[in-house]
Amino acid sequence: MRISVSIGIMAHNEEHNIGLLLDGLSAQKLKNVSVKEIIVISSGSTDETNAIVQDCCVKNPKLKLIVEPKRSGKSHAVNIFLKKAACDVVVLLNADLNLTKNVLEKLVSPLTQKTIGMTGCHPVPVNDASMFMGFAGHLLWDLHHQISLREPKMGEMIAFKKIFKKIPELSAVDEANIEPLIRGQGYKAVYVSDAVVHNKSPETIREFIARRRHIYAGHLATRYEYSYEVSTLSNIKMLVLVLKNIQFSTAYLFWTPCVIMLELYSRFLGYLDYVFKLKNHTVWERTPSTKKLR
Repeated sequence: MRISVSIGIMAHNEEHNIGLLLDGLSAQKLKNVSVKEIIVISSGSTDETNAIVQDCCVKNPKLKLIVEPKRSGKSHAVNIFLKKAACDVVVLLNADLNLTKNVLEKLVSPLTQKTIGMTGCHPVPVNDASMFMGFAGHLLWDLHHQISLREPKMGEMIAFKKIFKKIPELSAVDEANIEPLIRGQGYKAVYVSDAVVHNKSPETIREFIARRRHIYAGHLATRYEYSYEVSTLSNIKMLVLVLKNIQFSTAYLFWTPCVIMLELYSRFLGYLDYVFKLKNHTVWERTPSTKKLR
């Protein structure tokens, strides 16, 4: 059975990677999956993102560009895509990713099963793990991977059956709000560990805190406002996994406690943001160091 998909890319000032990402989609090795359309939602971009996508549209008739004059949050852009998407199966991905050649086939294929409604990829950072910030990125994404093998957690690139019309527009974490909409209708969410994409983690402490603070505040909102808890929310669960996977190397023993403290501090700020409404995370704070993958 061949599955036709609509692909949605949410972008804001992604001139460094959007062309590479679109090339990566064109180079996908597909057998049971057919790409009907690729829709780029460019929200408030002030760099060359729109021009690059328009040039790609000339070469690829399946590619469409929708321009939002200002940023209204990723969830708002996702809802525009869901309204425009022509297929019953859709793929959402961030614009700051590099794709492996067969990730789309591996990600979408499980959706041929009637019981599966959503799939998530396996993100692997390109950062240099011999540097502290690179180590931090690899550690957190490895923990994400370990947890997802037991309790699937979606992120970066997802595929799902379009069985709802929209997600909450004030959401700061779109994947976490899509999960309960799928599971709540009796479908399974599946983590496809060999569907690998490459991303880049923050290279500065300030950006690390901003990103982790944003995510935690969004996950708390999902928990208390939509009664759904993502598998990576628990501090205890994360710490237990760190201890189970401990490595007796100098870098691991010295840097891991520092990463834990940074993560806990970021989560504390996210908690304050959510409880006391200190910061609105609907529109993400930009993290420029995550945008240059090559």
